Amino acid sequence: MLLTALTAGLLILHCWERSSGKQSGEEGGNTDSLQNCRSCQDCSPDNGCLTCQQRLFLLIRREGIRQQGECVHACPVGHYSLRGQDANRCLRCKTTNCESCFSREFCIKCKSEHYLLKGTCYNICPKGSAPHARLMECVDGCEVGPWSEWGPCLKNQQTCGFKWGSETRTRHILTPSTKDSEPCVALSMSRKCRMKERHCPGEKRKMNKTRRNKHKKKLEVELGSEEGDFSS
Repeated sequence: MLLTALTAGLLILHCWERSSGKQSGEEGGNTDSLQNCRSCQDCSPDNGCLTCQQRLFLLIRREGIRQQGECVHACPVGHYSLRGQDANRCLRCKTTNCESCFSREFCIKCKSEHYLLKGTCYNICPKGSAPHARLMECVDGCEVGPWSEWGPCLKNQQTCGFKWGSETRTRHILTPSTKDSEPCVALSMSRKCRMKERHCPGEKRKMNKTRRNKHKKKLEVELGSEEGDFSS
């Protein structure tokens, strides 16, 4: 009798421990899921972020066959940012030895000990060009200065009135090339940008004034027709 009671007690204790462990595991899984879904607009417990809040970029990290989404403010090294109407994404640079790229196949900064030439990274500059130690670029004999800051976001020479525009940065030739037939490295670069002001100053006031005038004319027409009915 005593042995039976002891066995039953051990069985109940074992079931209770398994139930507690399972519950703790579920709570831990929920906590991990919440951590993975921070800054997400839509999220999957298995794959993390599916879409991000506005102005954040969706970064897909791959570990073997598994993909994990994450929302970031800026794309990490080896990726470039691509803004779209539906989503903003971080896409991986496909150019070898590239640290920062402008697009999938066009690099703008190479990894250490590599030289940049027309969007491609070289360990040794190709024939017809020479390494520029300060810029870490392959040049054709001309020396260029650093890139300027990105200019204003413009479309049709306006900084407002549109959703998207383009911004440009430039650099200047410090020492001209001795070979006039060979162009210098790129001196300007443009990229797509979102305008800060969708509507130009005064545009809303003008629209409101136009609406008020239309409404006023409509009222005058209605009042005039009512007076005509009374007079008849």
